[in-house]
Amino acid sequence: MHARTKDEWRQLVLSGRRALTPELRTAEDRALVALVTQGIAGGSTVCAYVPTALEPGSLDFLDALRQVAGRVLVPVTRDPGPLHWSEFTGADGLADASYGLREPTGPVWEPDEIRSAGTIFVPALAVDRRGVRLGRGAGFYDRTLGLAASDARLITVVRDEELVSELPEDPHDVRMGWALTPGSGLVPLGDR
Repeated sequence: MHARTKDEWRQLVLSGRRALTPELRTAEDRALVALVTQGIAGGSTVCAYVPTALEPGSLDFLDALRQVAGRVLVPVTRDPGPLHWSEFTGADGLADASYGLREPTGPVWEPDEIRSAGTIFVPALAVDRRGVRLGRGAGFYDRTLGLAASDARLITVVRDEELVSELPEDPHDVRMGWALTPGSGLVPLGDR
């Protein structure tokens, strides 16, 4: 039996996400909303993301963060490279953007604005117990996370079955410190 490649993992996870019932998806999203503010300092800056239809989380997830954090920044995509950032001010402040994403319409900050965040929520298709994250393959986060403060909490958000024992890893992959899952909450990864 061969180890799965990243592309094989991507196909497997996306197939599983497409098969989710709307009821299970809603229940998992609600669970994440209840868990997302664990350890978030009042008034702090948090980086997160606007979930797509196939990603865990919802706009309620971002609204919950806004109620605690002083500022919630979400990515704004440009050409391939590090992500730019803009403040999430609510659903009314979002517009359709490239790659099937929704992005804020307000002021946009340079990629190094990520340094202001004490906690960074990172989307993923899967993550392993060592902290190796499987993204979509475009490399936006791998190019961005190196700009974060060295003590920032890197938390990837996945479904419970997407927290796996081992994924393939490339030298440029940035490891996560925690996984947030609907059933297990905040799970330390690696040697934490």
